[in-house]
Amino acid sequence: MIKTKIYLGLYALLIFASIALGFSFKAKKNSENILKPNIIFILTDDHRAEALGYAGNKYAYTPEMDKLAKEGTYFKNALVTTPICAASRASILSSMHERSHRYTFQTGDIKQEYMENAYPKILKNEGYFTGFYGKFGVNYKKLDELFDVHENFDRNVKYPDKRGYFFKTIGTDTVHLTRYTGQKAIEFIENAPKDKPFCLSLSFSAPHAHDNAPDQYFYDEQTAHLLENQIIESPLLGEDKFFNVQPNEVKNGFSRLRWTWRFDEPAKYQQMVKGYYRMIAGIDFEIAKIRAELKRQGQDKNTVIILMGDNGYFLGERQLADKWLMYDKSIRVPLIVYDPRNNFHQDLNEMALNVDIPATILQLANVKQPKIYQGKSLVPLLNKQTPKLNRDAVLIEHLWEFESIPPSEGVRTKDWKYFRYVNDMSWEELYNLKTDPLELYNLAKNPKYRLVLNQLKKETTVLINKFQDPFLGECTDLNAKFEKSLKFSWDISTKIRSQTSYQLLASSSKSKIDQNIGDIWNSLQIKSASSNVNLPENITLKKGQTIFWKVRIWDELNRTGEYSDIQIFKL
Repeated sequence: MIKTKIYLGLYALLIFASIALGFSFKAKKNSENILKPNIIFILTDDHRAEALGYAGNKYAYTPEMDKLAKEGTYFKNALVTTPICAASRASILSSMHERSHRYTFQTGDIKQEYMENAYPKILKNEGYFTGFYGKFGVNYKKLDELFDVHENFDRNVKYPDKRGYFFKTIGTDTVHLTRYTGQKAIEFIENAPKDKPFCLSLSFSAPHAHDNAPDQYFYDEQTAHLLENQIIESPLLGEDKFFNVQPNEVKNGFSRLRWTWRFDEPAKYQQMVKGYYRMIAGIDFEIAKIRAELKRQGQDKNTVIILMGDNGYFLGERQLADKWLMYDKSIRVPLIVYDPRNNFHQDLNEMALNVDIPATILQLANVKQPKIYQGKSLVPLLNKQTPKLNRDAVLIEHLWEFESIPPSEGVRTKDWKYFRYVNDMSWEELYNLKTDPLELYNLAKNPKYRLVLNQLKKETTVLINKFQDPFLGECTDLNAKFEKSLKFSWDISTKIRSQTSYQLLASSSKSKIDQNIGDIWNSLQIKSASSNVNLPENITLKKGQTIFWKVRIWDELNRTGEYSDIQIFKL
């Protein structure tokens, strides 16, 4: 009987101890979570680098953004690797260049393989409470795997008027989309669990123009008075000569068309540019409210705020609008990181990139970054652990194959910029950014800079090969034969499920095919699964003629592949 009581007593002690240890472990876990910082990542849409008061812009009313810059770290040379929202946002989620994820407009969903390591999914799995509100901008059906709470919304394009931005409600009030997005952020902060850190990804649609509306830029009435009595100066490089030197594909493309919508007349230019800055001011108002809510909740001392634009923007420079091209107006964006745990401010010259955001967020959360990340954490710079990123050259590219926007690719270094147009690589541009920051003087054909040109071309090839998508479709067993006509054929690799389109180039010389110039035949994109193609009958060939040819294909997600190796056929 005594032994039984002793055993029962020991058993009770063991149960009590295990319960106590469980509570202790849980308390320790919760304590560790609470010590981790909250993170708010704010992404703006079409926000060019100098559209900040802190950057010296007299038209930008951004006191709250300026305060973040003054109290935190401001990156003076932040860039996006692809200047268009779809591809840039995919890069921000995955820490991969467009060359790797190959997601852009008119492709299918982003590949699941590249979303397995998206920063919100990793944080959610590591105990963070994750949320998203605004324009996600990437086709992906598994948002629940990334965010505990989310609402994906953008401008409502079915309305070709101000209702495109005024269709959401708070209570019974119809409000501007910027105001609605800010309110969702405030509600998220109010309702976030107190026993774990949070990461809120907030994506404003502003200051993106409402493209299908005559007025283009819709802003809230609270910012309507801004710039009311000011005259906006004419854009730099707005003269005809800066437009006339562009390739025909640019002169006849979307950047020019949208310039006619917004900036081609003085009165229109004044209205549109003021509207653009008023929309940015609306975002600034919401950031102020968000910071006030953080303070009310006692979270302001432990919440890191990151602000970035998804791409740059032309406001009439070179008589162009929008983005897409490789000039700095298009690829440079604002980037501010405010960490209240650091009691110092710094302005940095390092080339920080959109692909750096995931690695930075994970390190701030003390979470290991995946090996496949192509970006670098900015935390060592933020904490003054290192003065440099050791980044010599950045791959810049826009690969969407769309007839109104010519795809381009190149590299940017601290002092130099090189780029070319993918579908005619004979068109090259080279700029000395140190002496020519406005990119006025194209040095590509200047013999004095041939060495620099060749070095940057080589660097472009190196980076393209480095970041090539491992799942991209390839052509194998390429063959050409002449019967009644010249016939080309190829097989597709097992890396893709199917071919949805192809493009074949046939050229008269090695130099032409190297430059992607199909002077004998350029099929353009043909939507077909066929891999047996005849040269059109109206193209005349000569006996003994040598033909250089290559082909590329689009996969089942409509992602553009790289060209095959060059093939040679002699008649």
